Amino acid sequence: MDQDDPGEAMAELQERHLGGLGILEVAAGTGLFAYTFWAGFLMPGFRRVPLKLQVPYVPSSRQQVENVLSLLRDRSGKMVDLGSGDGRIVLAAYRQGLYPVVGYELNPWLLRLSRFYAWRAGCARKVSYQKEDLWKVNLADCKNITVFLAPSVLPLLETKLLAELPNEARVVSGRFPLPNWEPIATVGEGLDKVWAYDIGLIRQNMEMRETTFLQGTPV
Repeated sequence: MDQDDPGEAMAELQERHLGGLGILEVAAGTGLFAYTFWAGFLMPGFRRVPLKLQVPYVPSSRQQVENVLSLLRDRSGKMVDLGSGDGRIVLAAYRQGLYPVVGYELNPWLLRLSRFYAWRAGCARKVSYQKEDLWKVNLADCKNITVFLAPSVLPLLETKLLAELPNEARVVSGRFPLPNWEPIATVGEGLDKVWAYDIGLIRQNMEMRETTFLQGTPV
């Protein structure tokens, strides 16, 4: 089954007799219902997130996933996807050899779909999808972070990542770059473009700029 086609997932779930409520949940999670409907009525947890921190669900394309993984190749340590949607990046990261891998997602319908995909791939006990607000989870033990978030929240995300991540961590952002950071690498073009940032280098560059400023030399 192609994970880019939620319609196939719906058909298989129906064959497995999830019942009307289960199908409704997956339909909502895969975008078959309008975003405004599930955000306003189906998901009370989402409504508790401040408006400026809300991010709509847009599934990553196959090319975007491949580009993300290319920037995480040969890396180790815990990997998390912030706002993991239908879980495709988490599952692909595990298949590439990263472990442990965790997806944080507030939408319960998307969590159900993520776990279905993991179960179908034989990875149900090897990957983790958790119903958590990405703004409240502690990232201190994470070495690899992936994000596909709206530009409006990225400055706030920079602050959180700098406060919590270890120096050896790498952040990969899809669709939009982190606005105040210099990437160490980019892959792809247009909407498929992804950017990689190493936290240690980000901190080092910030310290150098601060030192230069204090010395009175223009940056």
